[in-house]
Amino acid sequence: MEYVALGKTKLLASRTSFGALPIQRVKDSTEALTIIRKAYESGINFFDTARTYSDSESKISSALCDVRNDIIIATKSASKNKNDILEDLHTSLKTLRTDYIDIYQLHNPHFVPKPNDGSEIYETLKQAQQQGKIRCIGITSHSRILALDAALSGLYDTVQYPFSLLSSPEEIDLAKMCNQLNVGFIAMKPLCGGLLTNIPLAFGFIRQYENIIPIWGIQKQTELEQLLSLEAQPPIINADFNAAVEAEQQEFSINFCRSCGYCQPCPANIPIENANRMSLLLKRSPKEIWLTPEWNEKMNRIENCTKCGECANRCPYHLKPFETLKTHLADFRAQYEEFNATHK
Repeated sequence: MEYVALGKTKLLASRTSFGALPIQRVKDSTEALTIIRKAYESGINFFDTARTYSDSESKISSALCDVRNDIIIATKSASKNKNDILEDLHTSLKTLRTDYIDIYQLHNPHFVPKPNDGSEIYETLKQAQQQGKIRCIGITSHSRILALDAALSGLYDTVQYPFSLLSSPEEIDLAKMCNQLNVGFIAMKPLCGGLLTNIPLAFGFIRQYENIIPIWGIQKQTELEQLLSLEAQPPIINADFNAAVEAEQQEFSINFCRSCGYCQPCPANIPIENANRMSLLLKRSPKEIWLTPEWNEKMNRIENCTKCGECANRCPYHLKPFETLKTHLADFRAQYEEFNATHK
C-alpha cells in the first residue's frame, strides 16, 4: 500500500481509501465489519463517513475502535448552523467512540463559511479544533466554484470534490490548484455514481495524480479485493490506456447527471438522481436491475412532472432535469417492453 501526505494536514493517507457511504446498505453487520476490518488489515488507513450515512459511523467504530490511533477518520456534518454542527460533532465522537476526528468536514454547504461572515460556523470549527476535538477542517462540495473558493481561502485543510476520468479540464485544474496550495484533495465518486464500470481504467486515471486520495465506495468483499489487487499492481499508463479513457469520455456529454441527489426532493416524487441518467444506466449496468415493475412505476412518475424547476435550482452542475427526463422515460419504456416480452 502506498501512502501520501494529505495536503498540509501532516496525515499520511493510503492512496486507496475507504468510502463508507455504501457500507450502510450491508444489513449483515458481521459482513460489514469483516469488510472494514479486512480493508484496514490490507493497509487502508483512511475511512470517510458522515453523520447522514445512517449506521456507517457505528460500523467503523465497531470494526476499528481497537486501532483508532492507526487510522484516519473523516466525517461530516450537513447541518446549516453552528449549534447543530456542534451537536453533530458530539454525536459523531460518541458514535465513533473516539476523542477526536482527524478531518471534520462541512457536508456540501451552500456557501463557504469564513471568519466574521455572521454564521459563526468557521469560528465554531476552530474552537473545536483548539479543544482537540477535531484535528483538521475540511469541506465537501459538488460546486467547483465553492470548492475553489474554499481552497483559495486558506481556511480549509482539505477539499472533497467529485473526480473521475469524466472530470472536465476545469475540474482537473481544481485538483492541480489544490496541490499547488497544499490543500488535501479527496476524490468522491471515482466511479461517477456507478456509471464507470471499467474499474482498472478508473483506478489508473486517478492514480496519475499523486495528490488525489480517492474514496472508493465499498460494500462487497469482491469490490475491496479488486481495489487491493489494483493497488498492488496499478494499471500501466500507455497509448492503449489513454485511448480507452478517451473512448469512455466520448460516450458522455458534459451535461450527464452525476447522481449527487441534491435535486431532491421532487414534488412529483420522481427519483431524479437515477431517472435522469436511466439511458446510461441501462447501457452500462445489468438491465435486470432497472427493468422491473418497481422501476417502471417510478419512471412513469415522470408523466407528473410540472416543470416547476426546483430540481434545476438545486443542481450544482446547472442541469435542467425537467428538460431531459422524458427522453429517459421513452428509452426506458422501449427497453422495458422488449425485456419483459422476452423474459416471460
